[in-house]
Amino acid sequence: MLVLRSSLTRALASRTLAPQVCSPFATGPRQYDGTLYEFRTYYLKPSKMNEFLENFKKNVHLRTAHSELVGYWSAEFGGRMNKVFHIWKYDNFAHRTEVRKALAKDKEWQEQFLIPNLALIDKQESEITYLVPWCKLEKPSKEGVYELATFQMKPGGPALWGDAFKRAVHAHVNLGYTKLVGVFHTEYGALNRVHVLWWNESADSRAAGRHKSHEDPRVVAAVRESVNYLVSQQNMLLIPTSFSPLK
Repeated sequence: MLVLRSSLTRALASRTLAPQVCSPFATGPRQYDGTLYEFRTYYLKPSKMNEFLENFKKNVHLRTAHSELVGYWSAEFGGRMNKVFHIWKYDNFAHRTEVRKALAKDKEWQEQFLIPNLALIDKQESEITYLVPWCKLEKPSKEGVYELATFQMKPGGPALWGDAFKRAVHAHVNLGYTKLVGVFHTEYGALNRVHVLWWNESADSRAAGRHKSHEDPRVVAAVRESVNYLVSQQNMLLIPTSFSPLK
């Protein structure tokens, strides 16, 4: 019995003293306040893109009466065309559920926009994300273009690659050629995925800044460290719509 108690005591002590793995990139702290962001991507029939956007512009007030629209863009470059991307903010999962129920009962929204425009949509995708703890959502002071860079990281989560990824992002920010709007970690969708939303004055200023960053040894060193954990990456150049809160 004494041997058993002694072994149990040592095991508990070992568990107590074991180092705890944590990262400033972890989503845990954000889950306490509950705020989440839904990324929605609609692939539209090529001949119906303009019609869809005009319809949404006329009826956007019906949708934003239920929850906050962060931004709404059309894809200019990167992947499949005739695509719109939008971000919605919710207080928590219960809030999103309430909104979805309210929209299902909103006859104006259903009759004026949803039902007539379902035939224009070819495909829909949705992801639930959190802002990473070290990043606040920023709003640019003037109009420009946006880049959504998506990074698929190795399995293991932010405890494995979060610090290196953070250093790579900040290395670009510190050069000052671009503005960081937000960094989002996917909670539902492809896991170990991070989206970085950037703002630039134009596609040309973005290109010039990228060339500058490729020649900066601090950026090169930070990116070289981060890519050790990278599986794949892709990006899109996004043009804000006239009704997008982020311009």
